[in-house]
Amino acid sequence: MLSNEIREILEASKSSGWVLEPDTKNILRLSGIDVPRFALAASPEEATGFVREHGFPVAAKVVSPDIMHKSDAGGVVIGIADDDSLLTTFERFRKMKGFTGMLVEEMVSGLEMMAGAKVDSQFGPVILFGRGGTDVEIYKDTAIRMVPLQKNDVTSMVKCLKAHPLLDGYRGARPVNREALTRTLIAFSELVMEMHELIESIDLNPLFCSPERCIVGDARIVLKGKKGE
Repeated sequence: MLSNEIREILEASKSSGWVLEPDTKNILRLSGIDVPRFALAASPEEATGFVREHGFPVAAKVVSPDIMHKSDAGGVVIGIADDDSLLTTFERFRKMKGFTGMLVEEMVSGLEMMAGAKVDSQFGPVILFGRGGTDVEIYKDTAIRMVPLQKNDVTSMVKCLKAHPLLDGYRGARPVNREALTRTLIAFSELVMEMHELIESIDLNPLFCSPERCIVGDARIVLKGKKGE
């Protein structure tokens, strides 16, 4: 059952029709899915406060209900390594339409995968898993299953991918943490089951998978009834 905190986030997001990234990551965190340390900075002082506590480098992303596709709008900067760059980025983002703040978060890395969910008109909620990042539409290397997922479903999805050797450790590389990957996808499946009557889709892309962890780099939830972009 969805917690009251998650329900409050979804209710507050109805006006825009989709859930902003900081709120989406809070929902994922509350659901047991690993996300980077982050802060929503409404001022330059809040942005610098985050790096004083957690250090550089960081990634920064514009937060605006009018900007769903942040990369296309120039609203994502990674590898920020000093105060000047951080503050310059904040000032540029502040001029963007609908600006409500800047997401500042720790840099994470790993093999770029993706997990997504949508509500199919015939089969109900389904989950996709496969290659992620900016090349997701080029590779089109995904596996799909109905929810809920079990451990054997995750194993089967991985084996179906052309990219599965990368997950297993290719040419001497260390394999990704399969326990963390399985745990992430099962938790995601449970969340989708609980939310499917309220959403059209959820995208976790990229999902960074490394030998240590699987962690969500970017995420978005589109609510049922959202029109256009």
